[in-house]
Amino acid sequence: MMANRRTLFVCTILLGSFLLFLVQPMVARMALPRLGGAPNVWNSAMLVYQALLLGGYAYAHALGRVALKKQALVHLAVLLLAALTLPIALADLPPAAPGAEVVWVPLLFLATIGPLFFAVSAQAPLMQRWYASDPRAGDPYPLYAASNLGSFAGLIAYPLVFEPLLPIALQSAAWAGGFAVLVILVVLTSRALPTVDQTKVEDRLDEDQGEAIGWRRIALWLVLAAVPSGLMLSTTTYLTTDIVAMPLLWVIPLGIYLLSFSIAFSERQRVAREFKRYAAALVIVLGAITILISQSGSIPAALVSAALLFVVAVALHGRLYESRPHPSRLTLFYLVMSAGGALGGAVTALIAPVLFDWTWEHPLLIVAAAVLVPLPGYAQWTARFGWTPERTRLVMATILGAALLAIAALARASAAESPTVLLVQGLLSAVVLLALMLVRWRTAFAAILALTMLALGGTQAVRASLNGERSRSYFGVYTVRDVGETARTLAHGTTLHGIQLRKPGLELEPTTYYGRTSGVGLALGAGDALLGPGANVGIVGLGVGTLACYRKPGQSWTFYEIDPAVLEYSRNGQFTFVQRCTPDARMVIGDARIELEAAPPGRYDLLAIDAFSSDAVPLHLMTDEAIKVYLRALKPDGLLLVHISNRYVDLAPALGAAARANGLSAIRRDDMGARAPRTGSVWIAMSRSQARLVALEAVGRAEWTPLERTDSPLWTDDYASILPVLQWSNFL
Repeated sequence: MMANRRTLFVCTILLGSFLLFLVQPMVARMALPRLGGAPNVWNSAMLVYQALLLGGYAYAHALGRVALKKQALVHLAVLLLAALTLPIALADLPPAAPGAEVVWVPLLFLATIGPLFFAVSAQAPLMQRWYASDPRAGDPYPLYAASNLGSFAGLIAYPLVFEPLLPIALQSAAWAGGFAVLVILVVLTSRALPTVDQTKVEDRLDEDQGEAIGWRRIALWLVLAAVPSGLMLSTTTYLTTDIVAMPLLWVIPLGIYLLSFSIAFSERQRVAREFKRYAAALVIVLGAITILISQSGSIPAALVSAALLFVVAVALHGRLYESRPHPSRLTLFYLVMSAGGALGGAVTALIAPVLFDWTWEHPLLIVAAAVLVPLPGYAQWTARFGWTPERTRLVMATILGAALLAIAALARASAAESPTVLLVQGLLSAVVLLALMLVRWRTAFAAILALTMLALGGTQAVRASLNGERSRSYFGVYTVRDVGETARTLAHGTTLHGIQLRKPGLELEPTTYYGRTSGVGLALGAGDALLGPGANVGIVGLGVGTLACYRKPGQSWTFYEIDPAVLEYSRNGQFTFVQRCTPDARMVIGDARIELEAAPPGRYDLLAIDAFSSDAVPLHLMTDEAIKVYLRALKPDGLLLVHISNRYVDLAPALGAAARANGLSAIRRDDMGARAPRTGSVWIAMSRSQARLVALEAVGRAEWTPLERTDSPLWTDDYASILPVLQWSNFL
């Protein structure tokens, strides 16, 4: 009987958590046509979810003050009221004002999913408390492992199953069906509640026995929850900004974070104990390596960052599990834990982008983790020698001095023009060993980690910030660097967004993806011969403004740019393409798709789409609905050019399907032989007019090829999946 009861509660918790984390990427996918795919959009969504989770846990805690049967009735009523907002559909809010995205995006997610997420988020603590109401039930905390296993399954199921197989409307319908099943399970669990509310009895006994949960213990729960939560979001930003903007990468840190709870709260603690035993060593090693290889922009660097998050999350959540209170205080424990998660999310998603010009929150959270990781068994090694306190302090000071000398040598070795790999590895190993001898002194241990990260590349980031080379906005981190006296570059994360040469006579020469032999360079360079006199040209995505200097006399130009920070580089004179070539160009700040939809029809002779955010896939700019917006903005024989250069995704099949669906002719220009300062690029040209494309092919005698016909499905706002077009070999 008890086994059947446990199975019922586990199934209810699993389904609730599955639905909770299935809906997160689903709503983010719904929002793509309006928000694009910037990493901070996901972080804003996560912040809303954490706030709603906190609200749900507070509701579960407050509900615990009434009798069990009343709890069941109230919770069922809340679930049924939330069901009135089904099916899930994106809230109809007016567009965000430029610069207001940090507030508008959370409001959109809150209005879209708030009631449902709030109601379902209370499931895990409520079900555990209801389960523990029977004195024969045993420890309810391991059920939280089942909760997070369900969350992990829901998160992974979306990109692997739901998104590739179902359009958004059916995804929403399937979720609604799952919610209906959840309500039925909650009804069944309410019928399995005991007639005597044993938890109320235990509450009184607990108070009589005087178990005190003071502010120190609550503060410990708060910080142990906040650091992994903040590190999860900072890892997301760090990976997509400074490592690789790989598709689907955003869900990986959250999946790791959820999986860590399943390990840390498991009934069988063997795996969790191993993590805690080696956590200190792994944090300093992985933290140092993360900084050392971060500039490589490689998959190994991403894997190291993900491994570091996993170690920290399991270790700190393991400490949380060890410090859990009596089951009668279960909802208080989860409420504080949820508050810690929301606090970590708020610091990373709201405060850090305003306070820092780089992803400084990431190394700071790694150092905070070093302060909090469980102490290994060898931490008390000095006690074995029977030393006096004075001698122990002297030995520790000596070890600290040796560690500082090793870090200084490591900084010099890693900064050499041709670093000796074995020397760097040897010095790093010495630093790690010395640090672990000091692990009992948490402040010294964390300080050594911080100095080691500075020695292995962190000083470059400090120098860039002090020199004013960086700026940060809602859409990412931008870095302006001068390459001697020859060039100035703009990078968005690890992706080069533009180069302006500084040699006299070459300042206005087009570079990177926009050279004269690129697809867009050929089209714009032809001028009146291709577009006719007085052409109207629209450019989506400003960058450093390189394309501006293709402007011909009599032409009217309009630039669409979503980020005001990017426009500022041209206005303040750091890049002079726009000032010198199109000073009277119209600048439209906002999402180009929304702005073009509101523009007069038939305006442009040529429209160029170049709106990548780092290497993130501009999915909402590639759907059939987006193509129709562009065609509306073009003249009947207008030319549409789309930049699809990407390390990880082949976007040509999706564009080919869109061209066929809209009766367009399409050709492709691969300019892969370009030499620095030009960059290999791939541009697709499409038009309703075959004659316009024939004229383009005749320009400069460059080779264009017909866009290959594939059986790729048409991407729409309702259905799109990048899995079939991933270039897996580039991930290695």
